[in-house]
Amino acid sequence: MPAGDAQRVWFPAMVLKLRLEWRENMPHSALIELCEELDAMLHRIRSERKILTPIMRCRSCGAERRMAEPRVSVRAMILALGRFQIVPQTQIKKLEREWAKYRKQEGLDRYGKNESGVPTEAGCQHH
Repeated sequence: MPAGDAQRVWFPAMVLKLRLEWRENMPHSALIELCEELDAMLHRIRSERKILTPIMRCRSCGAERRMAEPRVSVRAMILALGRFQIVPQTQIKKLEREWAKYRKQEGLDRYGKNESGVPTEAGCQHH
């Protein structure tokens, strides 16, 4: 595994897909769909390359476990549009504000799902 891949979220194939699929004035439903596709692509790449997350130690109980797999949120995707110079930085703030407003209106989590149905991640037994 190349150095840094354990923490990497944006692989070149994902950036290429973002460049090819991004359209100005995409409806929010299309943003969410693209985010889901990029997230699935991230997990597929990590699985195919057998990239494991780093091991962390719980400060409370000392238990060692792997960190949660990284995921692509809608906001992370919007920020990546600027990071990879797909969209001018001047438009990124506008896209962020529009997403935040839509997310609040619709009661969505950071991935575009209804917040009421979000399962919580299992932590240490003492939490």
